[in-house]
Amino acid sequence: MKVRVLSLSLIVLFFVSLVACGPSQKQDIQQKITNTSQHFAPDSRVALFDVKAISNNGEWLLKGETNLPEAKEALLDSLSAMDVSNVDSIKVLPAEELEGKTFGIVNNSVANLRSRPSHPAQLVTQATLGMPVKVLKKEGSWYMIQTPDDYLSWVDYGGVEPMDSKKYADWKEADKIIFLETNGYAYEKPSSESTKVSDLVSGSILKTTGTSGNYYEVSYPDGRTGFVSQSEARSFDDWKASVEASENELVEQAKSLKGSPYLWGGTSSKGMDCSGFTKTIYFMNGWIIPRDASQQIHAGELVDTSDGFDNLRPGDLLFFGQEATEDRDRRVVHVGMWIGNDQFIHSAGRVKISSVDPESEYYDEYNLNRYLETRRYLQHKEGNILDVEDMYEI
Repeated sequence: MKVRVLSLSLIVLFFVSLVACGPSQKQDIQQKITNTSQHFAPDSRVALFDVKAISNNGEWLLKGETNLPEAKEALLDSLSAMDVSNVDSIKVLPAEELEGKTFGIVNNSVANLRSRPSHPAQLVTQATLGMPVKVLKKEGSWYMIQTPDDYLSWVDYGGVEPMDSKKYADWKEADKIIFLETNGYAYEKPSSESTKVSDLVSGSILKTTGTSGNYYEVSYPDGRTGFVSQSEARSFDDWKASVEASENELVEQAKSLKGSPYLWGGTSSKGMDCSGFTKTIYFMNGWIIPRDASQQIHAGELVDTSDGFDNLRPGDLLFFGQEATEDRDRRVVHVGMWIGNDQFIHSAGRVKISSVDPESEYYDEYNLNRYLETRRYLQHKEGNILDVEDMYEI
């Protein structure tokens, strides 16, 4: 008799569990997770909200991770309002396992940042020497990081030097230089005849402790030291105070990169994709703009081109792709920069100049046929655009 009573109790408990964690409630919970993700992390390239709910003996186990504590709090509040019993297992990054080393400085001339913690994974972007990043977690010898333009990616251990808040503050406050040539080197001694410490690219930033002859004495995030020619670099503070994005400066910087190879995911003078090219141009003029063309199109001010390109000014960004149809959303797949005289410069195969004039030898009928719109950034910093001097405020 006791066995039958126990069996009946288990059956009742089973059906109660089905009601509490049934298909309808599962759909409601999943909808809350989806709504939270869409609200707080609509672009997974710049925000992480990876959460799922698992039924567990009448309760819901919430598993996953996010770098947005406010998103987690909002989800828990919404589930509480639904009277859903849950176990919170959502991790908020940065991970505790980092033991406070949640800051980082890029440690190579160019760090290749990937979609997953693996060298064969897609190259999604790059970061140059001296750039500050947020360190979110570690898997094996890889770090998940977030760059100043909020891009999320993975970098191997050689590409970044993790730091605690004190070491990062010391780096932030130290005197620094910025390398201004397209490519160059740091040397072990104040001479171009000595052994190279590493290569450098436009925008490389290093600490400096003084000068020796015609060279800056520099140190890397990991403590390496070297010398950089004063003719190729400048005090970072002096450069920040004097650099000012203008039509002429943007065009000159763009033309200085002409012929550079196209590289999917590249944002440096070693190779760049279309949006990496425009990003590099603006960075060397003191601005940090969004990473991808589909993000850059949401910054700045729309320029009226309904009657042609007469309203464009040098420095304006032209976007290309496919307009929306009943079956698909609008797609932004390419970007270039207007340089005047009916011409724009862009990275396609290599950095090159194209024209919208059918009579020009540089006429680009292909891109003209997929032209979408133009945005102006100069005097219009709407959107996720930062001054380079603010990038250390992470």
